Amino acid sequence: MRRSPLVFWIGLVAIATSSDAMAAAAPSFETDVRPILKAHCWQCHGEETEVKGGLDTRLARFLLKGGESGPAIVRGQHAASRLFKRVSSGEMPPGAKRLSTHDIDILARWIDGGARTIRPEPESLATDGSFTLEERKHWSFQPIRRSPLPPVRQPGELRSPIDAFLLAKLEAEGLGFSPSADRQTLIRRLSFDLHGLPPTLTQVERFISDQSPGAYQRLVDRLLASPAYGERWARHWLDVAGYADSDGVTDRDPIRSWAYKFRDYAIHAFNADKPWNEFIIEQLAGDELQKPPYQDLTPDQAEHLIATGFLRLAPDGTGGSNADQELARNQVVAEVLKVVSTSMLGLSVGCAQCHQHRYDPITHADYYRLRALFEPAYNPKQWRSPAARLVSQWSRSVRQQAAAIDKKLAEITAGKNAELEAAVTKAFETRLMKLPAETQAEARLARETPAGKRNAKQKQLIEDHPFLSISRGTIQQFEPSITSAILKKWDPQAAEARSKRPTVDNMMCLTEQPGQVPTTHLFSRGDFKQPRDAILPGELSVLNPDGFSISTNDTQLATTGRRLAYARHLTSGRHPLLARVLVNRFWMHHFGQGLVSTPGNFGVRGTRPSHPALLDWLAAEFMQSGWSLKHLHRLILTSTVYRQVAIRHEQLDSIDPDNRLLGRMPVRRLEAETLRDALLFLGGHFSGTMYGPPVPVSLDAVGQRVIVSAMQYDPSGRLLRNVKSVGAAEFRRTIYVQVRRSMPLGILEPFDLPSMKPNCELRTASTAAPQSLMMMNDPFVIQQVQGLATRVHKQAEPNPEARFRLAWQLVFARGPDSLQLQTGLKFLNEQTTALGATKANQANPDLAALTYLCHALVSSNGFLYVD
Repeated sequence: MRRSPLVFWIGLVAIATSSDAMAAAAPSFETDVRPILKAHCWQCHGEETEVKGGLDTRLARFLLKGGESGPAIVRGQHAASRLFKRVSSGEMPPGAKRLSTHDIDILARWIDGGARTIRPEPESLATDGSFTLEERKHWSFQPIRRSPLPPVRQPGELRSPIDAFLLAKLEAEGLGFSPSADRQTLIRRLSFDLHGLPPTLTQVERFISDQSPGAYQRLVDRLLASPAYGERWARHWLDVAGYADSDGVTDRDPIRSWAYKFRDYAIHAFNADKPWNEFIIEQLAGDELQKPPYQDLTPDQAEHLIATGFLRLAPDGTGGSNADQELARNQVVAEVLKVVSTSMLGLSVGCAQCHQHRYDPITHADYYRLRALFEPAYNPKQWRSPAARLVSQWSRSVRQQAAAIDKKLAEITAGKNAELEAAVTKAFETRLMKLPAETQAEARLARETPAGKRNAKQKQLIEDHPFLSISRGTIQQFEPSITSAILKKWDPQAAEARSKRPTVDNMMCLTEQPGQVPTTHLFSRGDFKQPRDAILPGELSVLNPDGFSISTNDTQLATTGRRLAYARHLTSGRHPLLARVLVNRFWMHHFGQGLVSTPGNFGVRGTRPSHPALLDWLAAEFMQSGWSLKHLHRLILTSTVYRQVAIRHEQLDSIDPDNRLLGRMPVRRLEAETLRDALLFLGGHFSGTMYGPPVPVSLDAVGQRVIVSAMQYDPSGRLLRNVKSVGAAEFRRTIYVQVRRSMPLGILEPFDLPSMKPNCELRTASTAAPQSLMMMNDPFVIQQVQGLATRVHKQAEPNPEARFRLAWQLVFARGPDSLQLQTGLKFLNEQTTALGATKANQANPDLAALTYLCHALVSSNGFLYVD
């Protein structure tokens, strides 16, 4: 039977479509197989000078050629291929790590499909490896491009340019934005977002009563103008910077007395809306903006040096005398690179410290190119301990004042010592004359002979006549009255002089030693004891623009200029990563999740952006606006997407269960520090004192980590005894509480306080029983609840309804509905009656009942979460 032409062509199209689909589904070497071999095989079969078994796995043709045992693969026959047999049996790779079933299946399908490559392979590979076109085309390595706003079907929903990108994706799924939240919800959301504190009743009333156009925008501007904004948002940057007030690493965990100046610098920078290109340059190379020696600095010059504290925040064990110094020094540099790369590049370059990065196109040499940027300041061969890196902030006049006092102290000490020496001589000679004449010469010689060179007879003489060892340190044992008179004469003078000496004022910063330009070497397998080729400073190869290089030693500067050149390269506006990484973090802090949900990893193993065009638009807008974060805040906070309700609905949940399309506002739990600050704020104890040294933390008598003031260490160097209250400083914002790596404040730990090892790329938000137990029983929580109840009791009209309404408004920034009011009044009345019947609470049962109510309110999800 003859087929019609139409049927014939349909058949051909079907066959062609089927073949294309099969070809598309068949694995290729470049996209599917190479990443598997790179992660599991290259270290032994490709990267090292001596390739094990003669088998190089970096190219498909190398596998077909094989090694000493013959071809590694046989096209079309995975079961006959040595590579497949070895990995599927678990024989390879060596060690505990094995290929997943998924990876083994890809290898089998690739071999059976003819070991396909997308394009002809290169004739040879560079010594440091090469990248495939697919690796170079990874989305985050491409130039930032500002896309036009996409068209939408509901333009009336757009309040900010960012809405267009989000609404277009929602409409493509048959969805749209959720309704706007009410004003009470919005002001609470904004207040916690920008200040980390609940709104005051006055702020709520002002916003609710302002019905004129632009009321919401004015609220945003007022919150951004408050100093509390800098305190809230500096905390976010301190996370990725790895801020801590101690060195970590060792059990002693030494205190960093001057780290707080970097914290204060960050708060100032956020409040002043310092352009982020300047902010980044100052942190990476502020010292290279000044000329050494760093003396008589203006406030701006000092700020540049303090900014480099960013590079001093990583854990540092080199201050301990028992440390393996060579190991500890190299570990500090490695930790600094982790902080810089995850915070500014969104890449985990640390994997390339020992070998080629197993997933991203980062070579072994690339890692040491980055290391070479920092080695002039962190030179392991010419190391400076943390204490030796401090720079004094004294002005010339203060130095002169200190020098004059030091001279006076030296004169006092010299006078005191001269009189003590005279007393020592007199006491010795007086006692010597009482010895037999024949013994006196031998006794004098025994005294004058150094202890280590005395013979047996001399040692016996010293033991028999203790006065022979008399000295300034022991004279008081022999002549207490004379010594006392001398001390009474000189010690008050010394004390008075010391009291006038200026207080030490140092900066914890990173600087280079002029004239010291170390050579950076690639370490074989990351072992600093196996240095190989010299490496020049530079950018990651996959990001390196044509013609870009960094001088090893800029002759126009007193320093090498390496970090300054790199910082300017990062902030040039052409770097593909920095602006993307930054705006993604800013977005994350507003919505609980970034457009890229792995903010510290924009590499192959990270997630792809949910809205790539929006991410690039934000990055471009950020740079074009002068790197202004407050400008970006206004774009986001005034948008429709930010002002949505957080209520779930079935259609959205079925299509977008993770809310990546942002068809509603995400619900977010308060972070640990915000929770403590909010409790202080509600309890009426909140101290608004800004800046300065941190409030110390240590263990109390029962082992709780609390705020203290008496810094008295036990022999282990950790436990403080006889701790005392610090007064009002106890109630300062948590950003001013000491961040000690070995001793986090107890109230914070259950609420996912990050561990700075070395920094925090992304906070978690867990739900666990210890959190409820902490809210129920912790003395700090109870203290703040009592303060809140007392505050309500004093401020509200003396009746249960007025008190209930005020407590509810303070905690939730809104009034109760009728059911909540009815239930709450019933609770208050029942508790007041029950407590009044007990002897302990007869004096004020209504205050006790109100305390129970307040405790319940602050322990509820309505307080702990922001919707």
